[in-house]
This record gives sequence, C-alpha cells and structure tokens, in this order.
Amino acid sequence: MINNNFINKYLRQTQDIYGDKLFLKINKVSNDANIVENSLDEFYHSINMCQKCQLGNSRKNFVFGIGDKNADLLLVGEAPGEKEDLEGVPFVGRAGKLLDKMLASIKLDRTKVYISNVVNYRPPENRRPTEEEIERYLPYLKSHIEIIDPEILLLLGSTALNTLIGNDVVISKARGKWIQKEIGAAKPWIIASFHPAFLMRQPEQKKLAWIDLKMIRDKSKILKL
Repeated sequence: MINNNFINKYLRQTQDIYGDKLFLKINKVSNDANIVENSLDEFYHSINMCQKCQLGNSRKNFVFGIGDKNADLLLVGEAPGEKEDLEGVPFVGRAGKLLDKMLASIKLDRTKVYISNVVNYRPPENRRPTEEEIERYLPYLKSHIEIIDPEILLLLGSTALNTLIGNDVVISKARGKWIQKEIGAAKPWIIASFHPAFLMRQPEQKKLAWIDLKMIRDKSKILKL
C-alpha cells in the first residue's frame, strides 16, 4: 500500500535535491488522499530526467517500475538490460520471461506485484553498476520503496542484496532467510533470492529459487496478504 508517512519526508527530500521551485509546485497539492495516490507519479516526474551521472547520458529510456502501486510484494533487481532500455520497462527480456514463470509458480503475475531495480538506467554493455552509481541512486531506491510500502521485499541477486543489506553478506548464504528492516518509513519483511539472469546461467540453482518462492507464498499466508 502507498505509505502516508512518506509524503512529508518526500516533500522535504524534493526540496533538498531539486530546489524550491519543484517543492513549491508539489506542495501546492493538499496533503490528502490525492497526493498519496499521485505520489508515485510525482516521484517519477521528479527523477526521470536526472543527469547526475553518465548513465543518464547513455540511456535510451528511463526504466522506472511497473506493476501494482499498492502491491504487498516488491521485487528489486539490479539494472535494466538492453531490451529494458529500449522499452522503458523492467524485466522484459529473457530474464523477465523467466521471472514471469517464477511468479506464476506461486500464482502471481506482474499485475499483482511491483517490480523495479537498484538503478533505473542501463549501464553500458550491461555491466554491473559501479559502487559510485549505486550510492548516487540509493536515495531514489529507498524513496521508491517507501512509496510502495510493501509487506514483503524480494531482493533479486547480489547487487540488490548488497545495496540494501550490506556488502558483508553473499547471496548464496543470505538467500532463503527472512529479516525485517526499516527502510525510511517502510518496514518490510525482506528475503533475497537469485536473479533470473543468474538462474539462466546456472539452471541447477532453480531448485533453491523455488524454495525461496515457496517461502514468499507461505509468508504471504501468514501475513494474510
């Protein structure tokens, strides 16, 4: 569900990052249900032309997020690939097709979850985002999570895991374990699993990813989602 507590903090961040002009424009909207419903759109428009690093200069499209903005499950991957950059939508390439199958295995699809990435621009040659790039865009990622305010946060792959949990953990040991962590005003249950692109390279690991998916299914039942 969209987090009401996010709104005031978002307005302050907007003023700090983008200056008084945009802040005053957004702040004219009354702090009621309308701004709650529109907060994701406002956030999108405030960052989609960001040129704070070279990624913004080399991309074809800004790849934001897709799905149900009131979703209980939020998935975070690494960064857009070539096809995602062309279409402006996350997880639409081969890895995205596998992700769709993974979701279907626990009776979910894109219309019932929300999907985004650590970085919203495609790194050249599909390389991993640098630490500097990740650090630069981390406030945006945290704000994105706050707006969606999911009950469950699924981190797909090492980049998402290390960005939000820390560099001292590895995906092979962290996957399949629940932790609850405050991310701004949100406090989701977090679980990590392998990125679909990794599973295409290492299909023998799909059995572990299936365990993780079943854990999400079971946690959803416990939380009565």
